[in-house]
This record gives sequence, C-alpha cells and structure tokens, in this order.
Amino acid sequence: MEEFVVAFPGGKKVEIINGDHSVLTDQAIEDGGDDVAMSPFSLFLASIAACSGIVALSFLRKRNIDTEGLKIRMVPDYDEEANRVNSIKIIVDTPKDFPGKYRSTLIKVLDTCTVKKHLINPPEFEMEIN
Repeated sequence: MEEFVVAFPGGKKVEIINGDHSVLTDQAIEDGGDDVAMSPFSLFLASIAACSGIVALSFLRKRNIDTEGLKIRMVPDYDEEANRVNSIKIIVDTPKDFPGKYRSTLIKVLDTCTVKKHLINPPEFEMEIN
C-alpha cells in the first residue's frame, strides 16, 4: 500500500495525498477553519459509511438485484461530554423490490466492512520524529 502524505495548503486545511488521489479536510469556522471540507473526524466517520455502502452495493449487484433506491444512512451517537462516539447505527434503505430472504445475509455482509474490522481489531501505531 502506498504511503499517505499530508500537506498543509493554508489555514486549518489538511490535504491527504495517496498515490494519484487526494482528500481535503478543514475545520469548522468556530474552530478556526474555513469549513470548506469535512473535518478529519467526519472524514473518518464517512469512511465507515462509504465502506458499508460499497459492501451493500456489491451484495446487490452480485445477485443482480436492482440498486435503484439503495441508500445507506449512518447515525453516530456522539457524547459531547466525553468527546467521542458511543455507538453507530447503520440504516440500509433497500430498493423497492429487495427480496426479504436476503435481509439477514445483508446484515452479516455489512459486518465484513474493512473499516469496521479495523475498529474492532485496531492496528498498532508507531510514531517516528525526524
């Protein structure tokens, strides 16, 4: 896997570059940013939703189920006092003709999301200062 490089284009903006791709983050205005992009933490949460989305989309496509109307909603339960998310609810709005026989299987498949797996079994972190 290619390394991620972090650049600082101004203000509180942070750009993350990985190969030919980049993502911009920023902070809210009340936190000194320009609010032109998601915060790093919102981007982290968005990666969970995106992972769930691609897993669900792939599940339907593999079974030739029409994906029109497929929607993933993610609701984090954020504890302001503890400054952390206590739980995350993922809601899958299935297409109109989604076969009921696949409901429990889809829930199991959503557990295969790579981002979620890394939250359950997190990697070790090593810091190096040059």
